[in-house]
Amino acid sequence: MTAKWGEITVKEVVSAIGGRQISGSPDELIGGLSTDSRRMIPGHIFLALKGEFYNGHNFLAEATNAGAVGVILQSDTTIPQELSTNNLVVITVSSTLKALGDLALWWRRQWGARVIAITGSNGKSTTKEMAASILSLKANTMKSPGNFNNLIGLPLALLSLEEDHRMAVLEMGMNRRGEIARLTQIAEPDIGLITNVARAHLEGLGDLNGVIKAKGELLKMISKKSTVILNGDDELTSGLASTFPGPIITFGLGKMNQIRAGEIKKLGDYTQAFNIYIKGERVNVKINLPGIHNVFNTLGGAAIAFCLSISKELIALGLEDFRPLKGRFQIIDLNGGIQIIDDTYNANPSSLRAALQTIKDLKKQGLVVGLGEMLELGKEAAKYHFDAGHLIAGMGTRYLVVLGEHGRQIIEGACKGGMDIEQTHLATTHTEMINAIKAQVREGDIVFLKGSRKIALDKVVEVIKNEIGVIEK
Repeated sequence: MTAKWGEITVKEVVSAIGGRQISGSPDELIGGLSTDSRRMIPGHIFLALKGEFYNGHNFLAEATNAGAVGVILQSDTTIPQELSTNNLVVITVSSTLKALGDLALWWRRQWGARVIAITGSNGKSTTKEMAASILSLKANTMKSPGNFNNLIGLPLALLSLEEDHRMAVLEMGMNRRGEIARLTQIAEPDIGLITNVARAHLEGLGDLNGVIKAKGELLKMISKKSTVILNGDDELTSGLASTFPGPIITFGLGKMNQIRAGEIKKLGDYTQAFNIYIKGERVNVKINLPGIHNVFNTLGGAAIAFCLSISKELIALGLEDFRPLKGRFQIIDLNGGIQIIDDTYNANPSSLRAALQTIKDLKKQGLVVGLGEMLELGKEAAKYHFDAGHLIAGMGTRYLVVLGEHGRQIIEGACKGGMDIEQTHLATTHTEMINAIKAQVREGDIVFLKGSRKIALDKVVEVIKNEIGVIEK
């Protein structure tokens, strides 16, 4: 059979998740699944997730009042009497989070789509989007939306697979051991790619060795019949190759890689062109993103396409059609010749270094930096923020505005790197950061904004865009 919402029954769902049905008809048809009572659609079943800061079991009444055909609960929960008396479907499981993953795995197995899973410390979202841009030219391709890359988001993405999807490109993120292993188990990828390994999520992983082991879970859990793609120029990533007995493809700039780039040329602030060499064949490509790190992202996307027998013509066309994602080094032209670089989606030491290296190559009158705290860096957080400030000072930055608990360490590093304290500002709110940047920016400047997602510097970007004005193209 193939799984279709509106055609699958309660009985089938119970079997897929190893649950126990308490009430309701086993033949009831389920129109879909929801984990948010605020977005409940009549005819869907509500799965009550329970986390550190939330508990979906507190919103059962809201879900059923909104038209849920039933609920999936954890077995340690007291079942409200009104659920069973109204003959609503009630299913219990030991863990609703596990049940969500199990249902997604069952759903994935109903379809013939080729599944690609991408993980890594940096660049996985851009690589995912580049791959999807290429693959969609050949076949109907599903890609995980936004940041649907964790133990909740990835299963929900898989549950959107439909009959006409031939490819599915998924992103896998993590901040502790075991998550990549479980995500790989759920997705059962035909192709797995690791973009790189860097210092990120150290709070949950301890140190760089912990990051390596966590990313390496992909190679331990993926089928030996699947293909693994690794960044051959990244020593930490390529070092994982020995843990996988199946087929491996590497990408990078070095000639030892099966897929490599050469003859890289900058065409302007926004674009660059280069050749991709794939097993002896040359593909000339142009991408609308600056920076050497985006060359590597491109190679990852091209490697995925190569594994799926996509022609070199479609690879070139798909990459040229790609446009930067919001918040991932998105360059926006403002009035007065000002450019704002929105890199606010996330931040860690290596992604900050890569972004600043790219800014070096951009034409600018002056540089104003707004840097938010980089979270989950563990016991070395103060050092990494100090180093970030030192690095920013070395860019010839005219003014630096910081936000977050480690802001003082950033400023200390900047001053040690040669900036005067008067060239810095420690903001306590988004509004204060906005006002400080606006007071300092001049014609022809670049305003660079980056920080961890929870610092929400995208709010700063939006206000500055609206108040200075965007030049429409």
